[in-house]
Amino acid sequence: MARQSALRRRAAGFTMIEVLVALLVFSLGVLALVAIQATAARMASDARDRAVATFLADQILARMLISDSATAASFAHQATGTTPCNPSGAASTNATVLGWLAEVADQLPNAGSALQQIVVNAGSSEVTVRLCWQNGNDPPRSLTVSNQVQWQP
Repeated sequence: MARQSALRRRAAGFTMIEVLVALLVFSLGVLALVAIQATAARMASDARDRAVATFLADQILARMLISDSATAASFAHQATGTTPCNPSGAASTNATVLGWLAEVADQLPNAGSALQQIVVNAGSSEVTVRLCWQNGNDPPRSLTVSNQVQWQP
């Protein structure tokens, strides 16, 4: 009888250890799910920003397309420099470009006009739009779109 009592106490202790291990495994699973959720939210935000940047690049190209071909050069904005997010050159004074730059700054995080670039090659009608933005402490993101613009006569 004493032997049976000792076995029961040993079995009861073992059950407590099993419960603690199960609780630990469950807790690690919940922590992993929280980490996955945070990563998914960050990726969704990045995808949204890229979609907005693509839309904005398409917008300036469309506005150029319906403008007078004689004003093509005025669309150039900080057209020198090839490093993304660090353009150089003269800022555009074209009202259409200034309005577009305001839209970019409004719709993308930390996307000031000094970070954006529009390069117009009037000879080949090629236009390159480089957009740059930054979410919090993440590294800067950029999007480059090049297109052949065929101005209407």
